[in-house]
Amino acid sequence: MVCGGFACSKNALCALNVVYMLVGLLLIGVAAWGKGLGLVSSIHIIGGVIAVGVFLLLIAVAGLVGAVNHHQVLLFFYMIILGLVFIFQFGISCSCLAINRSKQYMIILGLVFIFQFGISCSCLAINRSKQTDVINASWWVMSNNTRHELERSFDCCGLFNLTTLYQDDPSCNAICKNRSSTCQMCGEKFLKHSDEALKILGGVGLFFSFTEILGVWLAMRFRNQKDPRANPSAFL
Repeated sequence: MVCGGFACSKNALCALNVVYMLVGLLLIGVAAWGKGLGLVSSIHIIGGVIAVGVFLLLIAVAGLVGAVNHHQVLLFFYMIILGLVFIFQFGISCSCLAINRSKQYMIILGLVFIFQFGISCSCLAINRSKQTDVINASWWVMSNNTRHELERSFDCCGLFNLTTLYQDDPSCNAICKNRSSTCQMCGEKFLKHSDEALKILGGVGLFFSFTEILGVWLAMRFRNQKDPRANPSAFL
């Protein structure tokens, strides 16, 4: 039987939000785990991941409460916010997955979808030249500790044409300096990993973008359905 009834829509919306809650908790847990083991020292990175996890968790809780109680106001704002996230994420994901230069629950949920869809598309669209520009810009806004940590993790010194400068700098503590007189440029290693990372990010972003559209559709459908247990004369 097609899932079109009140109970089926409610259960599907609850299940989707439970998944979002688990993903949010996973992001928070991974960030805390990485910080605890010293895998990531930057408080900005940790804070950003935790913020995303908390935001997703709050949206999922609002959607879950709205679905369980058939709360019209919560479901409305849930659709709006999720839509906005979709718009943003979809744009980024498309940019990440594209190879050339051309360049996301009711209203907000729809806008969320557009936002997320845009991010995913953006990730897919960044070419090697743009990746180089991003790496260059990011390198110089990092703290010295973060740069040294990356040099040690990737076993490299400097960035692109600045390699010689960093090889002569005693602050570069990469292991390669002890093995030979030259070290591979960090920029080249970053570029090798960025292509695969952007495609993964874009693909995952696009997948979650469409789950958000599903969430918006389920929330809109469920919100407009009448609770069979309610007063027959009541509006929805």
